[in-house]
Amino acid sequence: MRFRTSLSKSEDGADDRFRWRRGSKAMPYGLWRMERARQAGYVVLVEGESDCHTLWHHGVEALGVPGAGNWKEEWAEHLEGVEKVYAVIEPDEGGEALKEKLTASPALHDRLRLVELDGAKDVSELHLDDPDGFKDELWAACSRAALWSDLQRAEKGAAMEATWQACEELARERRILDRFADTLRRSGVAGESRTAKLLYLALTSRLLGRPVSIAVKGPSSGGKTYLVERVLGYFPESAYHALTAMSERTLAYSEEPIRHRFLVIYEADGMASDFATYLMRSLLSEGKVRYETVESTPQGIRPRLIEREGPTGLILTTTAVKLHPENETRLLSLTVADTRDQTRGVIRALAKRRKEEVDLTPWLALQEWLAGPEAEGRVEIPYAPALAELVPPVAVRLRRDFGAVLNLVRAHAVLHQASRERDGEARVVADLDDYAAIRELVADLIAEGVEATVPKTVRETVEAAKRLLEGSDGEPITTAAVAQELRLDKSAALRRVRSAIDRGHLKNLEDRKGRPARIVLGDPLAGEVEVLPAPERFAEQIEGCRVAGNSGGRDTPLPPHTAPVYKKVRMVAQGRRVHALVAEALLEDLAGIEPTEDAPECVLVGDLGRGFDYTRLNAAFRRLMDGVELVALQKNRFWWESGELSLDVGAFVAALEYASGKEATVVGKPDPPFFAAALEDMGLVAREVAMVGDDAESDVVGARRAGLVGVQVRTGKYRPGTESDADLVVESFAGLPEALGL
Repeated sequence: MRFRTSLSKSEDGADDRFRWRRGSKAMPYGLWRMERARQAGYVVLVEGESDCHTLWHHGVEALGVPGAGNWKEEWAEHLEGVEKVYAVIEPDEGGEALKEKLTASPALHDRLRLVELDGAKDVSELHLDDPDGFKDELWAACSRAALWSDLQRAEKGAAMEATWQACEELARERRILDRFADTLRRSGVAGESRTAKLLYLALTSRLLGRPVSIAVKGPSSGGKTYLVERVLGYFPESAYHALTAMSERTLAYSEEPIRHRFLVIYEADGMASDFATYLMRSLLSEGKVRYETVESTPQGIRPRLIEREGPTGLILTTTAVKLHPENETRLLSLTVADTRDQTRGVIRALAKRRKEEVDLTPWLALQEWLAGPEAEGRVEIPYAPALAELVPPVAVRLRRDFGAVLNLVRAHAVLHQASRERDGEARVVADLDDYAAIRELVADLIAEGVEATVPKTVRETVEAAKRLLEGSDGEPITTAAVAQELRLDKSAALRRVRSAIDRGHLKNLEDRKGRPARIVLGDPLAGEVEVLPAPERFAEQIEGCRVAGNSGGRDTPLPPHTAPVYKKVRMVAQGRRVHALVAEALLEDLAGIEPTEDAPECVLVGDLGRGFDYTRLNAAFRRLMDGVELVALQKNRFWWESGELSLDVGAFVAALEYASGKEATVVGKPDPPFFAAALEDMGLVAREVAMVGDDAESDVVGARRAGLVGVQVRTGKYRPGTESDADLVVESFAGLPEALGL
């Protein structure tokens, strides 16, 4: 029951016109007349009781909302069977609050019409202005009110068109993750490219039926929180809900939306209790929370079932080496780098006076478009069965980890769907590039998780301990000694030693707390088992998938074998300061090369795709004019992308050569030493090898100069009249066995 104590607000603006009787529970006013509303086929929703009486006086069916901001979703049940719901929206803050509540109600979505009264604040004022013409004015206003669902569709359509225009260029990028990592680096984030890419992919996986959750681990001050925060900046707030801590029942009682959203918790201790982690595990595993409790009601203690629907993903940061086993297996664990090189990179980034300002508009628009109705969240992985047959069943945990790998592949395909094909059910079809990108990011993490291999940091730590023990006359060593040997600070070394002890490769003979560790060797380091196979191993087993140009399937080119390129680049640029025009992912593989913009010794040009722009090319040109050497990974003129020809690196190398007057040293195709490095890498001789490609100059002519058989395939970027120098010409890869006499 509610009492009216005043006709207007107080002079200080406080609204004390209504008072509720103690113990009263707010309910819509006029529920006893709802059967009449169902028979009439409509009801007019208004604020308060007095407007209801005005409408009833004129024979209009009405229902009063007790306070504009008090509408509850469960009240929509009272409107079941009412065909049309007119809501009078008053021109003030209260009206906006009521509009926000009603338009958010799924139960009212297809029946709701928002009514605005010309020249009157509410229906009572409309009555006072003209009692005789009241009904005509009211129904004229109702007839002007469009169905909310129609308005919303029109608004969303216009908004999504603007969103697509803002992100189209980025959405069509063939390596979005590389561009993301490069953008993040140029904005001042040092290193951590892989962790940043996986965080970006995980957040994108919120659009799937089962998101991929991540734990970012590392020592205090390692930059975990900073990195997560910077990645979150590329996503709209609707994609995540970030907390530093939460109570044990937050997941049950919070009204914050969690469906297709990520919960981000800075520090795992922020999940305050075992019960909180239990609710989180339920949410991650079951895709929802079902929590039954009891509550006090006027009828006494009654049970209440709280259901919160996911799917929901989790990102948390922690200084712990290991989490609770039940949580560890549900999360992909990433560890931030603890090396001196990484610390040096962070210090340089902090000292850099001017950091590049990043326009986040296309990045935010991309994620909004992916979450919108025009995009597709369903993905078909045609090669999943073939992949499953090649994954060795070495651990029970693989049952969960393999699913996470497939979901990362799906997330990568969803992210690149503007350049992916669709199947007959309009699902995005993941190609081999999607798997290759994920394998590059997580192959070692998956192998380490199932203990099929030893993490690089653990192997380095055990080998350092072994060296120290060999010179210790049989005496145990300390963590401090390991830290000095690895050139790490003590906290970073302690984390590594703990990890090695957890895996059994080191032992601590000291059992007294507070005493220095006495470290000795434990179990020997095991060999490595390949858990995620290279895509080449199962490409030919894919049903419905084909090599480019063969009828009856999709064009799915395999990623190139680039190890020889890396070897040659290292020979040319090892230990030198390099001005790099290459993708961030490539720099990670070129160990020993120091990228810099300050007094470089050579300019290295590789594939940057749409990252090539005037500013970058001009900066490289100026370095060349200062006298440094020009090195190119290759000089292809064009390549085949999404059914069209696109400019390749050669065009930009030629521009730099022309402007600077320098000739580039080419370390990739068609340079003969490249093919020699490839043959050495595979342990083969030239006369036993055929090079098959669609590029007559780089693939075929280059191979023949190196002594290989050159086979021209008439697919991809092949153009008629370019096959005259080939040893063999085939229409597609399907014709290779016959052409080679196999």
